[in-house]
Amino acid sequence: MVQTRQDTGSGPVLPLVPGRPSAEIAGRLRSWLRRHPRILNPLRRLMLDTAPYLPGMAQLMTRMGGRCWGPSPAAYQRWVAEHDTPCPEALAAMASAAQAMPDPPLISVVMPVYNTPEPFLRAAIASVRAQAYPHWEMCIADDASPAPHVQAVLAEAAASDPRIRTVRRSRNGHISAASNSALELARGEFVALMDHDDLLPPQALFVVAQHIRACPEADLFFSDEDKVDGQGRRYGPYFKPGWNPELLLGQNLVSHLGVYRRELLLRLGGLREGLEGSQDWDLALRTVAAAGVERVRHIPAILYHWRQGAEAASFSEGALDRCAAAGRRAVVEHLEQSGLPGASVTPQGDLPGWSRVRHVMPQPHPMASLVLALPAAPAAPEDFLSLLEMAGYAPAELLLTWPGGTAPAVADARLRLLPGQAGAGRAALLNAAAAQARGEVLVLLEPGVAPAGEGWLRELVAQALRPEIGAVGAMLLGPGRRIRHAGYVLDGVTPARSWPALGRAVENESGYAGHLRLPRDVSAVSGACLAVRKASFEAVGGLAPLPCWSDLDLCLKLRAAGLRVLWTPFARLRQEGEDRRVDRTGQAEALSWLRTRWGRRLGEEAFFSPLLPLAEGEPPILPRPRLAVSAG
Repeated sequence: MVQTRQDTGSGPVLPLVPGRPSAEIAGRLRSWLRRHPRILNPLRRLMLDTAPYLPGMAQLMTRMGGRCWGPSPAAYQRWVAEHDTPCPEALAAMASAAQAMPDPPLISVVMPVYNTPEPFLRAAIASVRAQAYPHWEMCIADDASPAPHVQAVLAEAAASDPRIRTVRRSRNGHISAASNSALELARGEFVALMDHDDLLPPQALFVVAQHIRACPEADLFFSDEDKVDGQGRRYGPYFKPGWNPELLLGQNLVSHLGVYRRELLLRLGGLREGLEGSQDWDLALRTVAAAGVERVRHIPAILYHWRQGAEAASFSEGALDRCAAAGRRAVVEHLEQSGLPGASVTPQGDLPGWSRVRHVMPQPHPMASLVLALPAAPAAPEDFLSLLEMAGYAPAELLLTWPGGTAPAVADARLRLLPGQAGAGRAALLNAAAAQARGEVLVLLEPGVAPAGEGWLRELVAQALRPEIGAVGAMLLGPGRRIRHAGYVLDGVTPARSWPALGRAVENESGYAGHLRLPRDVSAVSGACLAVRKASFEAVGGLAPLPCWSDLDLCLKLRAAGLRVLWTPFARLRQEGEDRRVDRTGQAEALSWLRTRWGRRLGEEAFFSPLLPLAEGEPPILPRPRLAVSAG
């Protein structure tokens, strides 16, 4: 396998085994390993790969800081058996439907090969030949493999099926050059990228063809994926969200199965040499930049099995540092070409396969206005200046507002007291204070929110200043530094709920597929800490006068205006007390108002996997992708 991606695991969340000695030993071992990531990261990968099959591995991972996330191995095996293993009759029906398609798209499976172990090479080719969809061709380039069995297997395959075409390179050029040699053989309208030891399920290309026909204008399709071990057992699924451009900057969201319009690939020059190990991450970034995000489609189905534990290490397994560096270079160049030059891209802490982007701030820095609505006049207004002490950003001002009364004199010029109209609600108070703010960026806050780390304000401002961004939300931490907010998802009922995959996550945990360690596009963020450019805030009419969910309405208005909403884990604040949404007063009124205004939009969640549950009581993996929920 030649893809650089941080592995993600599956499994239940399990507590430490009680007992002082075991907990103390585990704590010491965990601390030592975190100081030695070159040992910890391979050990984590080993544990993730073996967790489904070794008793007690999930508990050990918990003690080592490698918590299992997502559906448990047992739940995934049940789902595979019941919902993701098409029977012969189903495959025959797919083949008949494919034969009846008018003008079916030809899909070229492009596969570079180098010294692949013979059983894995034969299995990879056999998985393509077993496709229910017959309108495919397989284009294979042997990258000058010294092992004699490679050419023998390829010659045998080409002789047995005219849809298989091969070429042997005269010299080894590595993965990008070999992929381009295979691409030169392709004649299909679309190209599916496949690695030389991986597998396609038999329904893969039929499902792809269905989506191509449903979205003929799209240039890039990408599917969910899982892993397969040496014995053919499937595990470690990645049920991906819908298209998420911010997440793509931190990890290769597209990965496998990636299916590209061939004409666009040729126009882009194919895969770039010099970025081996992250060449398809780079290709995905360049494709999106050239085609536009509206021409990208996610296929919510497991259409690719990524082999783990092969006899020979793949490029990404054998050269992780080089692969990660290539990925960061690809992201930097993508940002430069997207009009965001100067951004720095660094390894994501102890997870070097993921990247962190730090955006350049304009000089001089624009002012940020922190706006906080209080229930009553503050007894000691200066105490609130602690919000600015760990901000890591200047210039900034703090505006305090409350219903009625007068403002006492304060000595600090950064603090402004703005009493509002008597009886005014929070939304009206914030709107009135925002109108008087001097800052280019507003940061709306709730009482009880306090910084949990340095640099939180700089991160929010840097993200909010990007022209395509509407609102930015922070990581909010509750007691025990447990994460209580990582973005909202729309379910059309509540009408939005906190990110469902939080579980009992605490600060610095990666979460499912890294979603708690990487900035992401989300449907909405909490008004407990929400950054937005003042011009954008005013352009959409500010906050609606609702007793709750005015932050959700604001995010929906910004998205309707063509702006994106982000959540970032690099701005962290503590949120004391209960979430204000626990108070149901006025919620029925607000929900009725939102349904009237937004209708079905309240049930159209675009940034969370449609195969994973949103609510308690749903199965760990849904039998079929969730449809938009009617909000009316």
